[in-house]
Amino acid sequence: MTKVQIMSVVGSAVPAQLRERGLLACWYLMHNGEPVSGPLLSLPVAQALSQQLEHRPLNS
Repeated sequence: MTKVQIMSVVGSAVPAQLRERGLLACWYLMHNGEPVSGPLLSLPVAQALSQQLEHRPLNS
């Protein structure tokens, strides 16, 4: 089972394209300190994707 963690970023750490759309926070999925997803727009989306990824192997 793969351990995937959810990391949130806020403010200036949010990619410029998302800030331009008015988003002040986004989430990334991390595995062994490396991002395994692009910025996700909501915590529920990040949680759902995290559960999916925990049941399949990731290349490390």
